[in-house]
Amino acid sequence: MEWNLLFFSNSILLGLGLAMDAFSVSLANGLNESNMKINRMCFIAGIFAFFQALMPMIGWTCIHTVLQYFKEFEKFIPWIALGLLGFIGGKMLIEGIKNDEPDIQTTSVGITVLLVQGIATSIDALSVGFTIAEYGLIMALVCAAIIAVVTFFICMTGLAIGKKVGTKFSNKAAILGGTILILIGLEIFITGIF
Repeated sequence: MEWNLLFFSNSILLGLGLAMDAFSVSLANGLNESNMKINRMCFIAGIFAFFQALMPMIGWTCIHTVLQYFKEFEKFIPWIALGLLGFIGGKMLIEGIKNDEPDIQTTSVGITVLLVQGIATSIDALSVGFTIAEYGLIMALVCAAIIAVVTFFICMTGLAIGKKVGTKFSNKAAILGGTILILIGLEIFITGIF
């Protein structure tokens, strides 16, 4: 592969495709935390961007080193994503149902939950390592960086939309956010299995 417009446009398109799950989770996080400040939004979007860049590089590394082991792991990716997002989404859903008071104060998502969300939404990006396998190390890193930048801005958009909607519907935000996470987990599972 050469450094040309096709390389950059493919990297941007990969970023757009991979960031959709992170966008939805960002939307859910914005719904959950409607008083979120800009530095927190950047932190959350940065976590998603980091994992969206890391996973293709792990996949690329696997292609160039331990391909046979990665092939065995690949079949578990949909199950892992479903389990992680189902657990987090179910927890949010239960909390939202328990706290159905109209003026409920939203709480921020902790670092552990953010890391799990980052891994769960980007784990399917491991397979992108296969599609960029012909890239050299520098090109793969640049591709991963482009994916990270695209993901960052898409997640910032999701957080901003979620915040705006969450302010208006704070009593139902956790229910909606949890439902979104469960649906994302199911979507990753169904597309990964079938």
